Amino acid sequence: MGGYTGQANLTLSQGVRMMFYVLYPNETSFKTVDEVPDYVDKATAYFIVMLILEMLISSFWKGRPLRINDGLTSLSAGVISRLPDVAFRGVEVTTYIYMWNNFRMIELPWDSPWTWWLTFLGVDFGYYWFHRMTHEVNIMWAGHQTHHSSEDYNLTTALRQSVLQKYFSWMFYWPMAFFIPPSVFAVHLQFNLLYQFWIHTELINNLGPLELVLNTPSHHRVHHGRNPYCIDSNYAGTLIIWDRMFGTFVPEKDKVVYGLTHPINTFEPFSVQLQHLIYIWNTFWSTPGFSNKLSVIFKGPGWGPGKPRLGLPEELPKVTGDEKPYNPKASLALQIYSSIHFILLLAIYQHMFEAKQMLSSIMILARIVYILLMLTSLGFLLENRQVVNLLPCSCFI
Repeated sequence: MGGYTGQANLTLSQGVRMMFYVLYPNETSFKTVDEVPDYVDKATAYFIVMLILEMLISSFWKGRPLRINDGLTSLSAGVISRLPDVAFRGVEVTTYIYMWNNFRMIELPWDSPWTWWLTFLGVDFGYYWFHRMTHEVNIMWAGHQTHHSSEDYNLTTALRQSVLQKYFSWMFYWPMAFFIPPSVFAVHLQFNLLYQFWIHTELINNLGPLELVLNTPSHHRVHHGRNPYCIDSNYAGTLIIWDRMFGTFVPEKDKVVYGLTHPINTFEPFSVQLQHLIYIWNTFWSTPGFSNKLSVIFKGPGWGPGKPRLGLPEELPKVTGDEKPYNPKASLALQIYSSIHFILLLAIYQHMFEAKQMLSSIMILARIVYILLMLTSLGFLLENRQVVNLLPCSCFI
């Protein structure tokens, strides 16, 4: 089995601070990767609590209830993105360890606060460039577009992750492997991801002076917008300073309309994950000339023959602010039914992670297949498709 195996228990204070990247070096320094806890897995309870709080505040204070269909689609994508981690250590850490073992030039001390803070900056810098390239290289956008496909902006959107994206990110962290121990890298890779959860909300407006340094909900709302002024901006993970340094920072101005410039209009999880990859495949074969075919893969999503690398901004669809999200009618009973089934499915998913050391490979594979079938069925239900076979939720519990 792969993944993180460290069993460090977190106090409530540490758990809360973990979500905002304010744990200290002496709390999160480990000699080996195997000692590093699976912080993302331990964050599940905090995800749920924060989701519920946002949902209640948004419904009863702001008068904007969560759209069940979009929210469950985002949560389903989050579940799918984590399924490979049941059996395998993440490709980012695995390749990093390989580089460290074979090519490191110096070895910084794993228990030094200086190493901890240097890694904090290094991981965030690497993430900026990785994130930027996912928007500027079409094949990488095929993974990242999943995260942008939600037409809502709330904490469920943070969990709408791609199962493909992690297979492009590893190369952006390799230079750190020449001198920073893998255990320190593995800690910050997780914290950088966790920090980005809470910034996916419309409930927080402006954070004053912190807006100058940190990536905030305001900055990240712009990043998720399909308004022309929002495109290709604010790639930060934790620190917004990289966008300010490299000319990609854009402040929040007009009302942000969320989602892809060409909405996918589906809640079916495989389409959410793979639709742009299929588009690239079809475009590759229909585009004449070998050089143009390569450009389809490695230039921007908006590129076409005769256009600049990132396409023409004037060809972006107009945004009026009156756009309506894809929202097939669903009865209250159907929404409750779908939510209950997803909660039961989540219990199966969580138990699979907790018991992965005791489950056989066949049982893990069976649960993964079951989860995928069930999520697909829920996606069909939320779209009001007529033909759908729901498996009973108890068959693999």
